[in-house]
Amino acid sequence: MKLIKNMVNLKVNMITAEELLKYAKQFNFEVSRDEAEKVAAYLRGKNLDIFDDRTRSQIIREIAKIAGPKTAKELNKLFIQFTS
Repeated sequence: MKLIKNMVNLKVNMITAEELLKYAKQFNFEVSRDEAEKVAAYLRGKNLDIFDDRTRSQIIREIAKIAGPKTAKELNKLFIQFTS
């Protein structure tokens, strides 16, 4: 299980705007290219653990500031799917 967690966290920490747009389409939520670029820039290069509820909440708050609450809510749903 630890290996899967590490792989998911690594993917989140290295995500690109293109990948985020692909996931948005795959999981049926809307995100603009500009929002995807901002979110990817925020996530990329950090060592974030989306499996930790406190860390994920902080990430979602920051995403809400840079991309809006609607996008943050949708990304939270995506993170929850990745971590379930």
